[in-house]
Amino acid sequence: MRHRVNGRKLRRPTEHRLALLRNLVTSFLEKERIKTTLAKAKEARPLAEKMITLAKRNTLHARRRALAFLRKEEVVTKLFNELGPRFNERPGGYSRIIKLGPRKGDGAQMALLELIGSEYKKKEKKKKEKKK
Repeated sequence: MRHRVNGRKLRRPTEHRLALLRNLVTSFLEKERIKTTLAKAKEARPLAEKMITLAKRNTLHARRRALAFLRKEEVVTKLFNELGPRFNERPGGYSRIIKLGPRKGDGAQMALLELIGSEYKKKEKKKKEKKK
């Protein structure tokens, strides 16, 4: 029976898996969009959303808890100065997972994990003005 057994092991030992998820969440919050496998994205998403919820509190205790989990101080600063206020009115669901299809090398299902509000913005081409 597998009652109350949650999460994916990702074919890694516990320490390796936790380090992988911490690095994944740190990169995700730093860049606001990452491309990874679907299983890793599904595991990293709740952890990242918990970090954003901590940032919404904006207390010293919350900042220290985020520092204990995330790898870079710059990411914690960004989390509390930019991302926390951005999602202050939103009750949850700060990220989305977009399925991309299989990876060419090994066929692993790939996904794009991105924050809401950081959608791809196509660069507009500047039209050259004709000189008279």
